[in-house]
Amino acid sequence: MVKNDLWLQAEQKGGIGFITLNRPQALNALSLDMVRGLYAQLLAWREDASVVALALRGNSRSGPFGVFCAGGDLRFFHAQILQGSSLIEDFFTEEYALDMLIRQYPKPVVACMDGITMGGGMGLAQGASHRIVTERSQLAMPETRIGFFPDVGGGYLLSRCPGHSGEWLALTGDTVTGADAIHIGWADHYLPSAQLPGFWQQLGEQHFAHADELAPWVARQCMQPPAVSESFAHALQQADRYFAADDATAIVQALESAEDTWAQATAATLRQRSPLMLHVALQQVRSGRSLTFEQNIQRERSMVRHAFHPQHMRRHSSDSEVMEGIRALVIDKDQQPRWQPSCVEDVTSDMVMPFFTSP
Repeated sequence: MVKNDLWLQAEQKGGIGFITLNRPQALNALSLDMVRGLYAQLLAWREDASVVALALRGNSRSGPFGVFCAGGDLRFFHAQILQGSSLIEDFFTEEYALDMLIRQYPKPVVACMDGITMGGGMGLAQGASHRIVTERSQLAMPETRIGFFPDVGGGYLLSRCPGHSGEWLALTGDTVTGADAIHIGWADHYLPSAQLPGFWQQLGEQHFAHADELAPWVARQCMQPPAVSESFAHALQQADRYFAADDATAIVQALESAEDTWAQATAATLRQRSPLMLHVALQQVRSGRSLTFEQNIQRERSMVRHAFHPQHMRRHSSDSEVMEGIRALVIDKDQQPRWQPSCVEDVTSDMVMPFFTSP
């Protein structure tokens, strides 16, 4: 069985359902049609007894692998808000339902996170039972760069990272390599990218009598990941030191007052992010530690509405932080977002806490 849509390819080989994201010119950014196609295919294979397990990958401009998914389609978000369309509501509702479906899927799911895997791509992959990374993997929850917060279950994922690394990665949106991702719980297995085509082909040639036979087979194909890099180990230590501060303002100021090169660079990064969303993301991660995945993602669905429709700040949807961030980084590309407030010291709890109430 082969199903080829414009942005999505699905094929069954043996007992494995293979899905390939096929929008390489946009780094496989998720469109509403892709979300709907994925959801429908997963539902069909969930009920198909001949399908024992699923495997996900992305296509790059050069062919299979090299990119998994860069997240949601930011240009789509921007256009829908300007048009006053309800399709943006549909996108997030259906994307979250897709992520929940993957996490609760009754059959094993293998996600090949080769190359860029960020934002909505993390939402897809993190629910998989077998998360594979390579030396090319670039994982991140970079939403604060665009005046947003780490959604698609980010409150759960980041709050489970060791120490205060979740706060660091949530606020900065810094990128993590494949080997380092395993260390913080973002991946399970490591495989050199050159071996991925063979892995994909051999997976389809297996004849698993039961789904539980997949896990040991995947483990045998993969290898011991490289040791955690010195730079990442240093960053983890520094994150525990600085990102334990009481609030986002205290974090930034502590970093700026330090003489450490990492601290200075990290402070400069945070000064470029949306001050409002630094506070929101920090509250999201810290309060998310006591919530289940389901509770986190349900809360994040409400937070999305506040982000795009910040009525509690008397701002129009087109004037939201996320719209300004998308404008500056994706639409106009001037790299000069005009955040409101403009500095982290000016953010008040009255601006932050409504994000955590139902709109």
